[in-house]
Amino acid sequence: MKIIKYILISAVVFVAASCSLDYNPIDTYSDITEGIDTTSAASQVILKDKAAVLNQRQVLYQRLKDGQEHWYLDMLLLAESHSDNAYAGSPNAETTPFEINSIEGSNPNLKRDWNGHMDNIAQANRLIQGIDELKDPSLTEAEAKQIRAEGLIFRSLVYFDMVRIWGRVPLITTVGKDITADNIEEVYPAYFPQQSEEIDVYRQIEEDLLEAVRYAPNNDPSNKTLLTKSVARALLAKVYAEKPLRDYNKVIAYADSVAADGFELVSDFSDLWGVQLQNPSAPPGENNFAIDAKKRNTSEAILEIQYPVGSGNWVTWMFGRSLDNWNFWFDWAKWITPSRDLINAFQAAGDIKRYNESVVWYSCSWNIYYPSNNYPFMYKTRSAYNSIIKIRYADILLLKAEALIQTGDLSGAASIINDKIRNRAGLAPLPASVTNDKNALLSAYLNERRLELAFEGQRWFDLVRLEKVEEVLNTLPSRDSGRPALRYPYDKYSYKLPIPQDIIDQNPNLVQNPGY
Repeated sequence: MKIIKYILISAVVFVAASCSLDYNPIDTYSDITEGIDTTSAASQVILKDKAAVLNQRQVLYQRLKDGQEHWYLDMLLLAESHSDNAYAGSPNAETTPFEINSIEGSNPNLKRDWNGHMDNIAQANRLIQGIDELKDPSLTEAEAKQIRAEGLIFRSLVYFDMVRIWGRVPLITTVGKDITADNIEEVYPAYFPQQSEEIDVYRQIEEDLLEAVRYAPNNDPSNKTLLTKSVARALLAKVYAEKPLRDYNKVIAYADSVAADGFELVSDFSDLWGVQLQNPSAPPGENNFAIDAKKRNTSEAILEIQYPVGSGNWVTWMFGRSLDNWNFWFDWAKWITPSRDLINAFQAAGDIKRYNESVVWYSCSWNIYYPSNNYPFMYKTRSAYNSIIKIRYADILLLKAEALIQTGDLSGAASIINDKIRNRAGLAPLPASVTNDKNALLSAYLNERRLELAFEGQRWFDLVRLEKVEEVLNTLPSRDSGRPALRYPYDKYSYKLPIPQDIIDQNPNLVQNPGY
């Protein structure tokens, strides 16, 4: 093994020295992000002063805005097309395996997602450890704790996605030193880390978020783009709902603390997804472009990535028509086509309001799943000005209902589902025959989350969390006439995805997930 380590030095040094046109210089080592400690023989320091800290903090926020490909686009492919909500959309080697359950470690999406997430972890660690080691009196203790807390929330967001996708992942909380022949024994684990158990990853997320709750900035109703205490509390509610660290009483407590921070459902569901048009009285179309988002910073958005006029959310053209530019790149099949099964679920519930904000029909030039003259598209990201709402209060409120069901408070759960969620959707309350029966209410709850959170990256993880994957998805082809046959049935090994094979080939300490 020692021989292998020394052979790998040259590869590591080469990678570290290589440049990439994909990176902003601020993201990598520079005279801003790296300094020299002259008191210790020119040893490396991570962040040299307060200005470097503030720049590195901005790096994290910019990555939330610019990294839609791996944390939004591909998360929707996994959560929607790898479940019963959507077809792959544009059939190819990247997308089709998610639709037919034939994902392998060679999938290029998984590789870019793994690399994107791990790179984000590295940038978060640079901020966190850089603050810990910094000696600059111009950065006050209060400032340092707050910015560090924002870094901890960012790292928690990334690890929460990773652990739910892959399970056992490398748990890295420090910045790797430059590797040399003299320190390879010490530095090697940072470059070629082993995987940690799921429970250890969840415990690290929990530890980070509990610290962040103390020191992160308070919720700002006028700016939902910040990594605040409320984001940490909402994430804790989500984390405690997951099996490895499940604690339903804490789910309820943190959901209540989010409400106490001032979050509530907006009265009009379309406020979350709508756009302003040139002529509000005319339908969207070639001569009636979107000019801005309908609303930002609503009372329901907990973490929102915003794209104001002059910037632009590029992923909109991956899903359908871009309402700010009607014909822009609308000549090829789009990703994440709404499934007949989901559309039938909306129709069976009489759910018109949420359906109209989730699915839209256009004519197009392809007919892969539907006739080209009447083709559905996901609609929650419909213009370059639409925000991506990473966390919203409806999700947290429904998780509280789930926790109440699981702890036996059926009336409390029914009150949330009926009086808040269904009432806003214009739907009648669930009947007593459902709300008085735990299994029936849990089934109705899962359907309610499906309709409320469609195309927001939740469905697959809901099925996994409630252990409904095999029950729901193995019977899907018999319910959905437009879906290709499954390559493999879903089983216990389907709950986690394969680690990218290229990553395993590069790191001999990684072990592929069972079943792949």
